This record gives sequence, structure tokens and C-alpha cells, in this order.
Amino acid sequence: MGVHHLMIGTWTPPGVIITVAFDDEKLTLALVKKTEIPDDEPISWMALDHTKKNIYGASMKKWSSHEVKSPSEIVHTGSWPIGGHPKASEASTKTRAIFLLPARKPPYAVYCNPFYDYAGHGNIFSVHANGAIKENIQNYDYDPKSAIHGMVFDPNETYLYSADMWANRIWCHKKVDDKGRVETVGYTEAEGEKDHPRWVEMHPSGKYLYALMEAGNRVCEYVIDPKTHLPVYTHRAFPLIPPDIPNPHLYRSDVVFLTQSSQYLFATSRANSPSLTGYMAAFKISDCGAIERQICLNPTPTSGGHSNAVAPCPWTDEWLALTDDEKGGVEIYRWHKEFLARVARLEVGEKGFSMNAVWYD
Repeated sequence: MGVHHLMIGTWTPPGVIITVAFDDEKLTLALVKKTEIPDDEPISWMALDHTKKNIYGASMKKWSSHEVKSPSEIVHTGSWPIGGHPKASEASTKTRAIFLLPARKPPYAVYCNPFYDYAGHGNIFSVHANGAIKENIQNYDYDPKSAIHGMVFDPNETYLYSADMWANRIWCHKKVDDKGRVETVGYTEAEGEKDHPRWVEMHPSGKYLYALMEAGNRVCEYVIDPKTHLPVYTHRAFPLIPPDIPNPHLYRSDVVFLTQSSQYLFATSRANSPSLTGYMAAFKISDCGAIERQICLNPTPTSGGHSNAVAPCPWTDEWLALTDDEKGGVEIYRWHKEFLARVARLEVGEKGFSMNAVWYD
């Protein structure tokens, strides 16, 4: 019980990390600090390292590293260009740093995904002992037409699964050395020709993977083949927009995450028009990892803009954060008896706010 801090980035320059405080007794959200970072490096996706002493950012044409001394004292420690195709880091291309995944096990490398054009390689960075990004150690292969947006490790952090929107598949890579470098195992084509996998989440059993389809606007359930380690579709899928909606092309699904207990799965969709809302779905997950049932499909307050990213609290199922950049809002929901209640909202007048939220304490 008490006050919890969250950090959030922006989609557009100027670069800023915004810290907010949620009081779980008073049910309030308050702005704590706007930390200026390099102007042309706004963070569209951020992640904390396993010690919560560093923020890693997908920062337009760069990958950035920031030391977290406290929720209100965050210091930029370096930036590195997008690797892989030589045109990816050029200012004239629309290639953009979009997502990164810090390892939770040694050697704690950071796995990064470019997006849009020239995004056929993932970038892996080593880190210093204090967690700051050190150097690019590998640009591993996907496909020239790939556009990876989300990744997840298996529980042992041996196999890495990547959602590839533009090549319409889910990739599997395997760690091959003590530095965290990887090689390609293979891929599974998405079930629908226009599904466009955008995000993946894995059950801690390592047996089930949940793939969110941006254009398909659904969550598809997969099992992991114990021999090939590739995802196998179970032919079970659940809607992230109301079924038979007459204008499905105006929606695009966003992210999918388990709660800390792994008993529930949350996923969101966005709308392409501010006159429409996005949606948030909740699912009950069985002990083995199968999706038992869909609990709800609730409209979100706005279209979500570029975001509508749900962020379950890392230490309790009770609280969820939701961010939208249509109105620049962050809000907290209470999950109780399988009902969602919005308990707090804060709108911040900052261009491009707010992308994803990370829970610090």
C-alpha cells in the first residue's frame, strides 16, 4: 500500500521521460517530473532492466540508455544507432526504433527491433556491470520484408519469439553463446493472411504463447512444440474488437500481457479515428497456460492513438496502467472479482504523451 511511481515516454520529439505517482489509498495520479532527454530521441517504448536501475528506450533512430537514480532523478547515459541495414540509421529513411526486450538472466543483453523499412535485422546490445548499454554485439537476421514489433523469451531465456507484422509470421531464435547472441530456429506463418502479428506473450510454463494480431484484431493461442520449439496454432482465437463490427479496418490491436500471477491475460486494441474507442479485453488463464475464457471486452476512454498500451502491475493483479496519446493520458484500473474499474486518470500536456508505462515501485 502507498505511492507507486511509473515512467512513461512520448511518440514525438522533444524527448522527455515523464514520472507520475499513483496513490493506491487515495486513488490519485499526480505528475512528479518531466525529465528532459535528447530532443530527437523520444522513447516510444521503454523497459526497465532487472534491477530497475536503468531505462532502455526505443528512441526514433537510436537505442537509448538512462540511469534511474530515483523516480525523479533519471540521467541519459548513451545512445546507439539502429544496426543491420546501412540505410536503417539514416535520417532520410522512415526506419524507426520501435521495441526492445531486456534479458532478465545473465548476461542481461538488450534485444532491439527496428520497424518500418530496412528492418530485417534485430539488434543485440551488451551492458556494463551497472546495466548501462555498452555496445552492439550482433545484428541477427529476420527477413528483408520483416517488421518486428514485439518479442518474448521462453522461461529459461533460451528461445526468443518475435511477432513479425509485415512478413506475417512468428519467429523463433535461440541463444548460442554466453554473450546472448542468437541464431534462427525457424518461424510459423500466421493463420490469417492479414493477421499481422504485433505482440507476443508467453506463459511461465513455457507451453503456451499468446499472439496478438494487429490487423486480425484477435488474440491467437499457440502451444510450443517441445521438439522444434516453434509455435503451433491451437485454432483458438478471441476477439479484441466486437465481433462482426461493420468497420473492422478502422481498428488495430496493440499489446498483450499476463498479470503477475499469470491467472489473467490482458490485451488492447486501438481505433484509427478519435470518434471511436479502442477496447481492452481480459482472459482467464488455466494453470497449464490455456485460455479458459474471455471475461470482458470493454471500450477504452479514447481511440488510444498510437498507444492504448496496458501495463499490468508487476507485483499484484489488482492494478493496471493504460496509456493513450490521443489526449495524452495515463490511467489506473483496479481489477477486482474479474471486473475492471477505472480509479484514476491524469492528462499531461506534453507532445506525443503517452506511450507505455513502466512500474518502478
